[in-house]
Amino acid sequence: MKVNFAHTTQIRVRYGETDQMGYCYYGNYAQYFEVGRVEALRSIGMSYKDMEKSGIMLPVSEFYVKYCKPALYDDHLNIKTVITELKGARLFFDYEITNESNEVISTAQTILVFVSKENMKPVLPPNSFVQLIEKYDVSI
Repeated sequence: MKVNFAHTTQIRVRYGETDQMGYCYYGNYAQYFEVGRVEALRSIGMSYKDMEKSGIMLPVSEFYVKYCKPALYDDHLNIKTVITELKGARLFFDYEITNESNEVISTAQTILVFVSKENMKPVLPPNSFVQLIEKYDVSI
């Protein structure tokens, strides 16, 4: 199902996340995208914690990132997270990070896979999640 759900959350670049040049270290961006993803899912009513308690995990299987310009110490960043598709066991996300001047800092895509906590094999998403995401189905 094609989905169009967008959520924006904010984060500030902390001193410990920067390198000697004052640039945000590139490895931190994956964590920023994770913050965006977790908050987007939380905003539609899905909790990672509850899903894991029910025996379902949601690991990242693919991650693509483009760095457009550096984020700097103390920059206030907006992380826009868009859920774009639910296809079988896979859940697709697009991201865009902008700074206070609305300049694009980075873009990314991830694919996550619903897996059984017991054997780490792909499984269909829980019906409760499908019901939450169906509200944003644009493939109809």
